[in-house]
Amino acid sequence: MYGCYRREGVEMAGQQLKTIVFLGSVREGRFGLRVAKFVKKQLEAANHSVEIFDPLEMPFPIMTKALHHYQDRSAAPVWLVEADKKLQAADAVVVVSSEYNHSIPPALSNMMDHFPLSSYAFKPSGIVCYSLGPYGGMRAAMQLRAFLGELGCISVGNIFGIPVVNRALDEEGKPLDEKLVPASNRLIGQLDWHAHAMKNHRQAHGIPK
Repeated sequence: MYGCYRREGVEMAGQQLKTIVFLGSVREGRFGLRVAKFVKKQLEAANHSVEIFDPLEMPFPIMTKALHHYQDRSAAPVWLVEADKKLQAADAVVVVSSEYNHSIPPALSNMMDHFPLSSYAFKPSGIVCYSLGPYGGMRAAMQLRAFLGELGCISVGNIFGIPVVNRALDEEGKPLDEKLVPASNRLIGQLDWHAHAMKNHRQAHGIPK
């Protein structure tokens, strides 16, 4: 059902969705970047405009002051204000997460906590998780369900998990396992449906105050 909607929605409506991909790992030798590259390509093929927020490329410090704690926004770092504008304009969020000690990577939660809840609110999110082992980061994904719900961007039903990630994707994000494309499209199909529905409803009725 979701797959049919996605194809028809792109052909009939032609509305491009804006999506922010949060990349959650900064560890040396990380596999997250290849996952993010693959996800970006798949989203773009589904008519998404994609920007990756990478804590290795963006100067997120250990959070001592979130953006929404600045009484005067002009005193906040310019790069953070600009990043928040992009997040506010987004229609959906995708989180690419590894699993650290059966939990969410600290770089991921630290990065996402810099932004106010209003920037996430009433938008869907998708969870993409991975690991070197057979479980594909699913224990972190279960915690991300609660975390994303608290941020206000409730995750769609499908979770795209990638076990044995070092054998699943090359360094440029090219899939080495033929199952990855249809698996990612299941997530994207659901994300599309929710993102279009929420966007249409926001435009027609606004959001609760």
